[in-house]
Amino acid sequence: MPLPASVKIVEVGPRDGLQNEPTPVSTATKVELIERLAAAGLPAIEATSFVSPKWVPQMADAAAVLAQLKRTPGRHYPVLTPNLKGFEAALAAGAREVAVFAAASESFSQKNINCSIEESLLRFEPLLQAAASAGVRVRGYVSCVLGCPYEGAIAPAAVARVALQLYRMGCYEVSLGDTIGTGTPETARAMLRAVAAVVPVERLAAHFHDTYGMAIANLHAVLQEGIATVDASVAGLGGCPYAAGASGNVATEDVVYLLQGLGIDCGVDALALAQTGQWISDCLQRPNGSKAGRALLAKQARTCG
Repeated sequence: MPLPASVKIVEVGPRDGLQNEPTPVSTATKVELIERLAAAGLPAIEATSFVSPKWVPQMADAAAVLAQLKRTPGRHYPVLTPNLKGFEAALAAGAREVAVFAAASESFSQKNINCSIEESLLRFEPLLQAAASAGVRVRGYVSCVLGCPYEGAIAPAAVARVALQLYRMGCYEVSLGDTIGTGTPETARAMLRAVAAVVPVERLAAHFHDTYGMAIANLHAVLQEGIATVDASVAGLGGCPYAAGASGNVATEDVVYLLQGLGIDCGVDALALAQTGQWISDCLQRPNGSKAGRALLAKQARTCG
C-alpha cells in the first residue's frame, strides 16, 4: 500500500503527557501549551480529562482549562471522559469531542479501571447514546495492543475484537495504543492487519510509546499499511506508569520529522513545535524527550549565531 499523502497528528501532550506529572501544573501553563500547539499547526489537541480528581489530581482543573482556552478556528480539542458522569461534566464545560478508553488485555483492564473489558464497554453505551443526542463526536482508545505489563504479548485477534466493538458502538475513530512500548515493526503490522480486517483502516489511528525506542520504526511500518492518523506528545511527555523503564509517548517533533522526510504533509510548523517542546520541558524542569526537537533547536541556534 502506498504511503498516505497527508497524515493527521492528534497531539496528546496536554492530557496524556501531563496527567502523571507529580508536581501540579498550573491551569495557565496548560492553556498556554494548548494554544502554542494550535499555533504550530496541530489540527487536534487533546486538551484535558474529565476524570475523578481523586485518581488523577493533575486533571482536576479540566473545566477551567476549557473555559480559559482561546480556541483556534479549524482546530479540535477533544477531552477524555471515562464514564457518563465525566461526559456530562465535559459537555457542560463546552467540549465538542470526547474520547473513551478500553483495553485489549483483561488483566490490564481489571488493574487499571477495576472491571472486565466487557464491563468497561457496557459503561460506554449510555455515554455514546448521550453523545449522539448532543451531536458530540466520540473517539475510542484501545490500550495494550502490542503488549501488557501483566500478560505479555497480546493476540492481534483480541485487539480486533475490542476495536470492532468500539467502532460498532459509534466511535468515529479507534486509536490503537502500544501502552508499554514493547512493539516492533512486524508485531505492529500484524496487529494492524488484524484490526483493519474488521474496522476500516481510515478509521484507525496509531498511538505508540517509545519505551524501547521503536515508536518511529513502528509508525513507519503502519504508515505503509494505510494508517493516516497518528497520536503523539510534544517533547515525548507522558508514559505508562506500569511500564518498566517507560520513556513516554513518541515525541510529536520526531513524528513530524519522519513525515517530512517521507514527503507526507502534516501541516505542522516544525520549528514552532520544537520551541513549544523546549518551553514546556523547561516549565516542568525535565529533559526534552524529543531528539528531533533538540537537534532542530541546536541547528537554529547555530544559524542565528
